[in-house]
Formats: sequence, C-alpha cells, structure tokens
Amino acid sequence: MKNKPQILQLPKIVDVRGNLSFVEQHRHIPFGIKRVYWIYDVPGGEVRGGHAFKEQDEFIISLSGSFDVLIDTGNGRKKRFALNRSYFGLFVPKGTWRSMENFSTNSLALVLASTFYSEDDYIRDYEEFLQFSKSDKGLTSITSLIKNDIQLNCCPLTSTLDNCELIDLEKNHRERGNITVIENQNVIPFDIQRIYYLYDVPGGEDRGGHSHKDLYQLIIATSGSFDVIMDDGETRKTITLNRPYQGLMFVPGIWKELVNFSSGASCLVLASDVYIEDDYIRDYNEFLKFKKPLIP
Repeated sequence: MKNKPQILQLPKIVDVRGNLSFVEQHRHIPFGIKRVYWIYDVPGGEVRGGHAFKEQDEFIISLSGSFDVLIDTGNGRKKRFALNRSYFGLFVPKGTWRSMENFSTNSLALVLASTFYSEDDYIRDYEEFLQFSKSDKGLTSITSLIKNDIQLNCCPLTSTLDNCELIDLEKNHRERGNITVIENQNVIPFDIQRIYYLYDVPGGEDRGGHSHKDLYQLIIATSGSFDVIMDDGETRKTITLNRPYQGLMFVPGIWKELVNFSSGASCLVLASDVYIEDDYIRDYNEFLKFKKPLIP
C-alpha cells in the first residue's frame, strides 16, 4: 500500500439478519490499532477536523449516514472523498491535512488510529502544516508500528458473568458532535486487533449465539439499541445496550446472544485478536461441555 490517502474496501458478510464488516490490523489497514474513537450526534451539515498529524495514521469509516473527508497533502492539491458505505474506509496517512464535513443527520464516523492520543502530534494551524509538509520529517515514509503481544491474565476457563462488566465510557461533549475514545490497555484490559460491526439490521432481529475460548470483546450500541443475553453455563442474564458511550466487556468462556435490535441499530465490537474460526463455540451443548469440567 502506497503512502497516500485512498479508499479501501472492507469485507462485507451479507446476512438477512443484518450485515457485518470487519477490520484487522496489519491486514486490511497498514498499521496497528492503538486507539479507536467514534463521532456521533453530529448536526446535519456540520464540519469537523481541520488538522494533521505528525505521526498518526488513520482509517475513517462511515458507520451510518454520510460525510465527506477533504484531504490536503500540502502540495497544492486537494481531494474530496465521500464516505457513505459501511464496508469502505478512507486511509489517511500521517502528514495529511484533513477535515470532515457535510455530515448527514444522524451520521456516525468511526476512526481507527495508529497512536495513542498526544496533543504534541497534532498540527492545528494550516500554515504550520505547510511548513511541516515541506520539511524532511514531513516527507518520511509511514512508521512501522510494533504489534503488541500483551498477555491477558484472566483465565477464560474460569470465566463467570461476574468477570463481565458494563463500562461507562467517556463522553466528550462538542457542539459539532460528541466523541467517545478507547485506547489500548486504558479503559479495556486488552489490545484491539480487530474491529467488526453489524449494520442494516432489521428491527426485532436476533444475532449471535456463540462463545469464544480466548477472545476478549467490548460491545457498544453505536446507534439504536439491542439486548445482550449473557450465559456462563450456570447463570443467565440480559443487559440492554442503548448508549454510544457505554460498552459491555466480555471475557472468554461466556455464551452471548444479541437480540431485540431496534430499527437502524448498529453494533460495534472491539476484539482482542484477529478472526480465528477455531476460537468459536457455536453450539450451546458444546459450550456446556467446554464449561462443565470447571463448574463445581
């Protein structure tokens, strides 16, 4: 992948119960994911951004609605990218001035970032950006990021519903749209290696019905609402997700089902590993066998 802004197509798994797309670090995008944030409650026609990064690469997706990303690489050329499909995203390399504008009402932007937040990495003045883009530092190639190999201490084989947690995420209020941010090893006890999301879900539909042997997840209702049925082999309970600034953290070894989707709802999931089919347990009786040796 060349070091230039470009639209990248993502996998789209079509299902009558709602479609699914996903992004894996170093596979669909050329960087490791350090930070994820989403912008919501944006008034129609609003403009966001107007800055560049010295070191951060970004990947921007429209989870719902539409908006434009205006790109400026400092060489006198500008380009506008329209984002209006959940299975396409815009790769924005470091050293690129960008703004987000023409938001449709109820649109939602998801941004994956290659670095943790650092105010020093921002260039917020356009003249400063032009000077930076002409400097040696501004012309360097994309910095390779080292993958995190964080080992989680929680043993999935002893997981119960007590290990799962509904987390209130930070909600940064802005007149031009609110922002919620997640950084690796900050709010959640794992590094984000994969992101997937459900969209185009018909009202009242059900999804899920599986467990994981090793995967940790944070589940967010970025728009609309749905219920999450949780089952550890002994106890079963239901939690409603209906806020883009709340997340439900799942540890491995928990059976889950997503039910009662409202019309237009979307579900965002941050996952601790790339897709591995062998990690899934899709049959409930098999799940009980997986848990049974550990249930007193």
